[in-house]
Amino acid sequence: MAEDRSCAPVAVFVYKRKDYAEKTLSALRNNFLAEQTDLYIFSDGPKSEKDRQAVAEVQDFVRGFSAQGGFRSVHVNLASDNRGLAFSIIGGVTGLLDQFGRIIVAEDDLLTSRDYLTYMNDALDFYAADARIWSVSGYTPPLKGLSTWKQDVYFFYRASSWGWATWKDRWDLVDWEMQDYESFVKDPALVARLARGGSDMPGMLKQQMEGEIDSWAIRWCYAQSRADMLTVYPRISRVRNMGNDGSGTHTDAVASEFDTRLNEQYDACVFQEPALHNRLSGEFRLLYDAGVRGKLNRRCKRLKNHLQAKTGKAFPGKQ
Repeated sequence: MAEDRSCAPVAVFVYKRKDYAEKTLSALRNNFLAEQTDLYIFSDGPKSEKDRQAVAEVQDFVRGFSAQGGFRSVHVNLASDNRGLAFSIIGGVTGLLDQFGRIIVAEDDLLTSRDYLTYMNDALDFYAADARIWSVSGYTPPLKGLSTWKQDVYFFYRASSWGWATWKDRWDLVDWEMQDYESFVKDPALVARLARGGSDMPGMLKQQMEGEIDSWAIRWCYAQSRADMLTVYPRISRVRNMGNDGSGTHTDAVASEFDTRLNEQYDACVFQEPALHNRLSGEFRLLYDAGVRGKLNRRCKRLKNHLQAKTGKAFPGKQ
């Protein structure tokens, strides 16, 4: 399926999980367009002394990986000091977008399908001039409504950080300092607009502003909301997250409701003009709902998945 084409560069951000970094980078190298893709690996320095050995192992691995081939080129950026994920992604993505104008991004806990780079590059081409599209997601959650969805893609108000792509003109719209936050919190319409992507987001944004978290992703989603734009999602996921096991920097519990299967049918994706679908949007929003109903729904689904895995029996009920 490889073809001679201009491909967006891929940025991969790694930290201290060598086994995950190996799987992530190996899966990318197995992609159909890998040999036509420039890969940029950003490896952060240790946050504390206890992380130093694990970080050193990752950095040794990516040095060796860069010499193994499989991509058009491999560039490795090794940080000696800890910059943090948010700082690393903002700086790394900004630099590559200034150079190339478009980018595909992944972190070190993502498995990708063989057509991940094909899907992402095709979407970047198709929606490049569409002012309604903010970003492209390679991941999709396992929404029940997708079982009967006939189109290859759908759209939602919330960007995904699990394998994504965008363009320089969208990235340049972000004020990472969020200087308009005070006017935002005083405007119920703007708060409601952000909450269209999930009622958890206004609270996350508040945590970011109060220094309780350091997230590039909530600021990215906030800018998307201000611009009133959409993210395109695939019906069948091109990304599966391996990192919901408590080992990640920002993950502290297994979240089986976000687990999904990878695409294994490599036909070219047919893209659609942006439009929202009420049922899919409702399911997506509920998945991230910060309220009682959303928490209860997630808890019940985790319990059901646990029982099914333990007993081998299927349990009825809403997904």
